[in-house]
Amino acid sequence: MRLLRFDRGGTTLFAEQRDGDGPPLVMVPGVMSDARAWRAVVDALALPNPVIVLNRRGRLPSGPLGAGYSVRTEIDDLHHVLDAIGEDVELFGWSYGGLIALEAATERSSLRSVVAYEPVSRPFAVNAIEPLRIALGMGDLDRAVEIVKRTAAGYSAEYVAALREDPVWPVLRPLTHPLADELAALNAHHPAWNRYHDIKVPVTLLLGAFNEDKPPYGTAFNVLAQALPQARVLRLPGQGHLAHTEAPGLLAKHLTDVVTARP
Repeated sequence: MRLLRFDRGGTTLFAEQRDGDGPPLVMVPGVMSDARAWRAVVDALALPNPVIVLNRRGRLPSGPLGAGYSVRTEIDDLHHVLDAIGEDVELFGWSYGGLIALEAATERSSLRSVVAYEPVSRPFAVNAIEPLRIALGMGDLDRAVEIVKRTAAGYSAEYVAALREDPVWPVLRPLTHPLADELAALNAHHPAWNRYHDIKVPVTLLLGAFNEDKPPYGTAFNVLAQALPQARVLRLPGQGHLAHTEAPGLLAKHLTDVVTARP
């Protein structure tokens, strides 16, 4: 992996790149995630293509969210990165990153395909925003992770208790810093639903089979799927929202199959 740097309007954005040949695959993580969290998926991708994983603003070493942060900020960041790459890309987004990828796809033609794994849109986890602001204001990152997992994602108390003993817990704690502002931006954003059906490139939606028709991720998925009648829907058997950490090989296989199916 090597580090790429992109400067935009006083903010520095970074990405990790696995070198290769062919059209790049650009990956946009969601909240509580960064490029490091996707390394196992990248390593398992049976593709010759370069793979570029963004560290969106708000996660190191990229800059902070900045004043006036919104989903529009994220869309413009992605446009800036794609313009700098200068090639048609295969675009992938997870969760909040899936929304960002789809919104960008309505505004540009220099894409080869778009894949979104359980994208989310408003209303989402509205009741978690104020408790997160309080926890973060007190510097209680453990409480912030708990709020994310219990209130926003709907995991059980038993799941969170087990997660506290997992080595991933200290990795998650600093990723909570931008989360309240990201959730507020997500809930303030009105997706361009009327333009989704006009996306000309192939669109694939990935759904964890465990989440089908279940809140919060399955019901959010249904809203996006209705706006994209042209999309192909693929289900990840035995998975929910976190296949990139729980089954990276399976997710990598689905991504590999989607990209290699392109002419």
